[in-house]
Amino acid sequence: MIRALEVGDYAPWEKLWLAYLRFYRAEVSSAVTTATFRRLCDQTDGMIGLVATEEQGALTGLAHLVFHPSTWSADPYCYLEDLFVTPAARGTGTARQLLEAVSAEARRRNAARTYWETQEFNGPARSLYDQVAHRTSFVIYEI
Repeated sequence: MIRALEVGDYAPWEKLWLAYLRFYRAEVSSAVTTATFRRLCDQTDGMIGLVATEEQGALTGLAHLVFHPSTWSADPYCYLEDLFVTPAARGTGTARQLLEAVSAEARRRNAARTYWETQEFNGPARSLYDQVAHRTSFVIYEI
């Protein structure tokens, strides 16, 4: 089941969040983690958190969306900033369900575009992404 992130989800969400950060060899401070969770739950700053749950209610995945204006559209864009599924839930359709929920939320909010990025080495995720979306020719730079 996919549902909105709730305040009572902090401990299991944090476990997923930290596993996601480890996967990408990234770190953020505990203050950023707490602020991110609050913003996702409160749906402030255009941010929304979705989680996947198993039948017993345990969290098995997360998706973090950021809705933002665009200079190329009168309607907002939806950026899927984070997507993570536990190793045990991979191959079960959970990631696809999260992507479908992301798309549904983007449609509900009249987003003109939904987009995300992943690292080139993330072959299993890219295999799914190639099935549900098209790869663009844009290259990302950062300072």
